[in-house]
Order: sequence, then C-alpha cells, then structure tokens
Amino acid sequence: MTLTGKARVAGIVGWPITHSRSPQLHGFWLNHHGIDGIYVPLGVPPERIDIAFKGLAAAGFRGLNVTLPHKLTAYEACDTIDDTAKRIGAVNTIVFGDDGAIHGGNTDAFGFIENVRQNSDWASGGTAVVLGAGGSARAVCVALSDAGVTEIRLINRTRERAETLAESLGGPVTAGNWADRNDALDGAGLLVNTTSLGMTGQPPLEIDLAALPGNAVVNDIVYAPLETELLAAARARGNQTVDGIGMLLHQARPGFKAWFGQDPEVTPELREFVLGSV
Repeated sequence: MTLTGKARVAGIVGWPITHSRSPQLHGFWLNHHGIDGIYVPLGVPPERIDIAFKGLAAAGFRGLNVTLPHKLTAYEACDTIDDTAKRIGAVNTIVFGDDGAIHGGNTDAFGFIENVRQNSDWASGGTAVVLGAGGSARAVCVALSDAGVTEIRLINRTRERAETLAESLGGPVTAGNWADRNDALDGAGLLVNTTSLGMTGQPPLEIDLAALPGNAVVNDIVYAPLETELLAAARARGNQTVDGIGMLLHQARPGFKAWFGQDPEVTPELREFVLGSV
C-alpha cells in the first residue's frame, strides 16, 4: 500500500479509543486490496465531538466509525440518517458528502445477521430468543425482523426495559420474564445473548439449555472471551454455535465500501489477524 496526496482517509472516533480493533481490521483490508487510503483511531472527548465531526468533514475525511460514548451525539449531528439507524436509534457509521454533509447509518444489524449466516446453517424465519434489552439487542431484533423471524422472545433481567423495547419495535417482538428464560427456549431456532453476562470480568450467564432444540443455533455477541460458557455448553450438547467476533468484522464492511470503494470479504485470515492484533 502506497499513500499519496490523493489518499482516502477514514477513521473511528471514541473516548477512549485505545481498545478498538477497527484500525487493524480496516488496515488489513487496505493492505489486501492495495488501496491508496488510511484508517486512523481518533480519541475525541465528548465536549469536542461536534467540532470534530465538522472539522474532519472539512479536512477531507471520507467518513467515520463511531463508538462509545458518541453514538447518540452522532445521531443528532447527522444531516441525514438511514432507516436502519432510525429504527435502532443510534449511528455507528458516518459518510461525509463532498459538500460536507454528514450522512449517518448503523451497520450493527447487518453485521449480526451476516455473521450468523456465514458461520451456521440457520434458516431465516421461525422463533428466536434474544437475551438483553440494550442497544445491541435492538440491532439484533431489527435484523431478525427483517430476516423474516416470525416470533422474537425478548428476555431481560428488567422486564420493563424489554417491554419498552418490544413496544417501540413492534412486529414479532414480545417481552418475557427473566425467570422464564429457560422455558422460553422451547421451540426456538436461534438463541442470541446480547447481555454482558459471561463477558470477561462480568457475572456468568446462568441458563439451562435443556429446552432448546438440538438443531438450534446459539450466538453470543461477546468476543472476550471468544468462547463463552454459553457457547461451550451449547457446543457440548450438539448445537451449532457462532461467536461474537464475526459481528465486529461484518459490521465494518458497509463503511469500508462507502469510503474506499471496495466491498471486502470476511475471511479466516482476517479473523486470525484481528484476534491476534490485540
């Protein structure tokens, strides 16, 4: 890869930003495709983010990924927002227009569904169980609704949050009690954990998979650790499992295509590179 005065520039904004794997991910694709471009991490404190958006657009950046704590601020700063971002209620991908306009999108739903499809035999439709009711759960439910899932059982430790999310999304999403999470697995074709339970440094996810059909797919969006106790338990009983790193990789594709003009692939080599880069 050779950088010139015509290099396309994109990056990621967050505070802090040192944990992000996006620079390694996009750097891999830039090198692989020999693109005259660069992707940089930008640590921007909250009180400066509005200025940063305008300044980066003026400086010729093609766009940005947006991570915590700036997703809601980015939503408010955009001149246009795509339908998926509106339904999710947050922006994680920005494309700057030639006129400096800020166009916002959200690629989490795309990243989730592409990860599951690439790494399992899951067939769209049927019943899914989603654990959690935060921003990630919202993106997952949007993706599943668009994929034709006829019933989404949304289970959260605080039922009120699940009810609020189910009501705002509508369609096939219904809220359930955390105490009933084991029974909710009966007849499901897909189980997705979007909570922090089971993540490194967090309490374990306590769930009995006995009622889950043997042909169901189990996905944990957590990727630290890469194989959570949930995935290990599901694999031990014969269920197909999908870890969370692929969601990160796939959600990066639409932004890369918009900024650098190439629709990249998620390959085993990319996965190994990103996992080994931090």
